Amino acid sequence: AEPAASLYAVTGTSLNTAIGRVSFALGLGGPAMAVDTACSSSLVATHQAVTGLQRGDADLALAGGVNVILSGRLLEFRANAGMLSPDGQCKTFDASANGYVRGEGCGILVLKRLADAEAGGDRIWGVIRGSALNQDGASPGLTVPNGEAQERVIAAALERAAVHPSDIDYLEAHGTGTSLGDP
Repeated sequence: AEPAASLYAVTGTSLNTAIGRVSFALGLGGPAMAVDTACSSSLVATHQAVTGLQRGDADLALAGGVNVILSGRLLEFRANAGMLSPDGQCKTFDASANGYVRGEGCGILVLKRLADAEAGGDRIWGVIRGSALNQDGASPGLTVPNGEAQERVIAAALERAAVHPSDIDYLEAHGTGTSLGDP
């Protein structure tokens, strides 16, 4: 193989190198990290960015997620494991859930402390008042949520945000789309 082709193949498929190249291309400095926590990667990246802004590690943060299907092999593994919907429809939070559907996409948030965004005249799309992370710990299976752990992380996020549950106007939720986790 051509050395240059191998170099691009290695750096293009390595999370730690990819994030460094993005920072390099944009001329950014400061902490740069790739996060792979499966379905929660964008959430974790956003939480880390917010935490970094609060600590003063940076004055501006980019947080987001990318999903690209580079190989059909992983799809085959997931299909054989019964994770993918055989009818191509994801029925999240439904008793007829029978698997999830893969897709590609990218989304990026530009985050600043509120006072800095206001001072800069930035268009403010939303305010993150608080966030929290946890790992469910033990549960009966990979796609089975631990209800108590979910309650704890929601309570922590509400407490950090100083928000009462009745004050919530919008909720984004995640379901596995599987017959085990969603009904």
